[in-house]
Amino acid sequence: MTEEKKRTATVLAVVLVVAILCSLCASLYSAKGIYDLKTEANAAQETTEDNVKIMNGEYEILSTTQISDAYKSGNTSGLSEKDQETLEMAKAVLEEVITDDMTTAYDKEKAIYDWMTSKLNYDTGVLQVIPQTSADCDNPYGVLKYHNAVCVGYATTFRLFMQMLDIPCMVVHNTEKYHSWDLVQLDGDWYHVDIYSDQNGSSYANFNMNDELAGQTHDWDRDFFPAAASLKYNYGYQNKQPVKDIYSIPKMIRQALEDKQGCLFLDFETIDEEHAQIVEAMLSGVQSSMNMHPDYEMMWSNWTWIHVTGNEYVLAYFLQGYDNEEQPGIELSDEEQTKVEDAVNSVFGEDVDWATIQEELENHNETSGSTTVATTVDAAEG
Repeated sequence: MTEEKKRTATVLAVVLVVAILCSLCASLYSAKGIYDLKTEANAAQETTEDNVKIMNGEYEILSTTQISDAYKSGNTSGLSEKDQETLEMAKAVLEEVITDDMTTAYDKEKAIYDWMTSKLNYDTGVLQVIPQTSADCDNPYGVLKYHNAVCVGYATTFRLFMQMLDIPCMVVHNTEKYHSWDLVQLDGDWYHVDIYSDQNGSSYANFNMNDELAGQTHDWDRDFFPAAASLKYNYGYQNKQPVKDIYSIPKMIRQALEDKQGCLFLDFETIDEEHAQIVEAMLSGVQSSMNMHPDYEMMWSNWTWIHVTGNEYVLAYFLQGYDNEEQPGIELSDEEQTKVEDAVNSVFGEDVDWATIQEELENHNETSGSTTVATTVDAAEG
């Protein structure tokens, strides 16, 4: 081989080696890029409790431990003005509902649940019409100040109360990230609490559920959030009614409807498959009857069987669709009306048409329940 051919072969070999090295580097760079993208995607999908966007980013689950820590330490110097106001409002609620005879965490938890379900869903008058607080409906500040809340607001406010009371609590979000609720720990056991879904009144249908009950209407990352296996502090289970005659069940349901109960727990000391199917048939019949009844046609029900031990089962029966109770308007007395008229007339004259004003106020009182901030938020908004 001539020297020229040797040189040519050497050059070609070097070029080939360089090309292979460049190709290898490009492959490694591409692989690293793919790895980084996968890492970012996995990080984005990783379940966390806080800093989670709900409803396509419209609302966000944020920590409020800075408020509860300040409450427990008594040092509020590190709080923002907004957080300090939130703390004062939350303290006022605790002072109102937590009494000295409440010796257990459950007593205190139930007191907060009762307050939130009875206070936050009702209009409190004209003062509630003025503020427009959609920006704060997902945090305790907006919930406590304006009673305007979506599910995230309910969940984070309940968690704040629990943390202030030294009761372990977490905010849970569903896998599709359009709804959130709480997990609370009592005596070492975890329970689901969905106050938003019970906001029409203290129905207790979504109060202290185990995973089996919550799983009927909720889904979540069970690998991340702790398991809830107990029914010890479930309100419905604590107040379960024994069933001696299965054919008395329709009457028991009718009574629950009249009492506007959200849940009914029926205890069967022993039941076999044949009688369970009879019960199922009656429940389906009850639902069909409700659909045709003028008082209950907007109601719907669902149920699930809970195995206790041996042949003992509890039937958890849930009723939903009750109308919100209308809040009575406040009417001025004749004396107060005279004072109002005198106060205005003495300054601006006596040309005011008070009869028309009174009629407009009455019309406003009749319609304000459907226009005020505190009305029920659409379930689609979490």
